[in-house]
Amino acid sequence: MNAGFSYVEQVGAADAGRSVLEHLARTRRHSTVDEWCRRIEAGEVELDGARAGASDRMRAGQRLVWHRPPWEEPAAPLDFAVVYRDDDVLAVAKPRGLPTMAAGGFHTHTLQWQVRRRFAGAVAVHRLGRGTSGLVLFARSAAARRGLPRAWAAGAVVRRYRGLVVGRTATRFTIDAPIGLVPHPRLGSVHAASPAGKAARTHVRTLAAGDDTSLVEIDIETGRPDQIRIHLAAAGHPLVGDPFYGAGGLPRADGRALPGDGGYRLHATRLELPHPVTGAPLAIEAPSPRELRV
Repeated sequence: MNAGFSYVEQVGAADAGRSVLEHLARTRRHSTVDEWCRRIEAGEVELDGARAGASDRMRAGQRLVWHRPPWEEPAAPLDFAVVYRDDDVLAVAKPRGLPTMAAGGFHTHTLQWQVRRRFAGAVAVHRLGRGTSGLVLFARSAAARRGLPRAWAAGAVVRRYRGLVVGRTATRFTIDAPIGLVPHPRLGSVHAASPAGKAARTHVRTLAAGDDTSLVEIDIETGRPDQIRIHLAAAGHPLVGDPFYGAGGLPRADGRALPGDGGYRLHATRLELPHPVTGAPLAIEAPSPRELRV
């Protein structure tokens, strides 16, 4: 059981005029309208520091808070390995099944929380999907918190992965399907291949090809949400065991799985970047799990 958490947001202009209940039910679809009604009636929701009513109309700039009581989080592996550390930068190897950041009912059972227990103030500068293992980079100093995002935005970071995919793959190929939000019956919208999405590019090199599965090495130029899973599925080679993304890089038609569900094999093996303080080249590696070795 964790200690609970307060989710805070500032009401934007687009949400002004909506009722508290309407807004919460529309933006936090993990709960039903009846559940939000019970939380509001229990006094868990505040608007500008006062107990909110379900029909209260919001104004732009107001502070909306949901004080979530303590809850039992889903189980997750909480260990991680330190791969690189200095005064500015920390790189750790995340296990499969551990979310990087808080979401979907996870709060203390996250890599960010567990890392901060040992390295106070460390901030993750990117994230891996819950079902993905491997390298995650953290900033430990103010200079790194400024410099690392700039390096990411400038395309100065090489991100390499290994994955096990369905089918026999070509020796080398590039996928550049745009990625954006598409409708989803349970979540409202999810990221997937979409002609109206943002540009994305993934480079794939085959390490070992078989009739049923292939081991591939993957470099990404962009970092769209779930980019690798979406692009490989769009190319006709979804990750083995991926329960969510299927043909065309779209959610599978049965609709039972969610984006955070695991089962696939994907590992972040290598990061190359200029050190955010010294500028010196920095290359960090995390050994691949046995099933992703040649």
